[in-house]
Amino acid sequence: MIAIIDYGMGNIHSVNKALQLFGARTVVTNKPGDIRASKKVVLPGVGAFEDAMLELKKQGLISALTEQIRNKKPFLGICLGMQLLFQESEEAKRVRGLGVLRGRVKRFENKRGFKIPHMGWNQLKTVSRLASYPVNQLENKNRQTGKQANRQTKKCPLLKDIPDNSYVYFCHSYYPDPCNPDHIASTTEYSIEFASIIWQDNVYGVQFHPEKSQAVGLKILENFVNL
Repeated sequence: MIAIIDYGMGNIHSVNKALQLFGARTVVTNKPGDIRASKKVVLPGVGAFEDAMLELKKQGLISALTEQIRNKKPFLGICLGMQLLFQESEEAKRVRGLGVLRGRVKRFENKRGFKIPHMGWNQLKTVSRLASYPVNQLENKNRQTGKQANRQTKKCPLLKDIPDNSYVYFCHSYYPDPCNPDHIASTTEYSIEFASIIWQDNVYGVQFHPEKSQAVGLKILENFVNL
């Protein structure tokens, strides 16, 4: 069961229909019990950072959400739902985010030729990371001889079978700035290069709207269903 969090701030029904398209059992809910009983969680979000955090607190959802993350359940934040995973936002300096990821959410600077909000189709540039691997005799030998070890890289599971530079749909004025660059799974350029997908263990976040991103977005949601 995938719990889709309904706290009055998200494009709930489009996300729900997209997940069900790939055979997912879903529940649209604002009940902590449903969240704790689920195997995966999706936190959509459209609107203001402060309003969203106040609604999560008002509805008593914060502890259930963070418990699922600590319990290593797959968790997907979409647009504002991804931004809420961070510690703070320039949009609401008096309000703390969920603090699951270290870093802050920043506003695009006003630059000639770049309208705010960033709205429309843009590309994903995949960022791969070093895969974990056991230290073996060859690695020890490479260390002794000063040679570079041949280490494999891996990309975010959400990007399985997604070609590099694929287009997805954005609508936002703020973007995440993680403290740890290893949490960045893809970047996008719009006046600056910003993190458009984040990934830390079981936590995933996308700054764009996969439910509005046609075949590429649907494939990303299918990949989440299949985790």
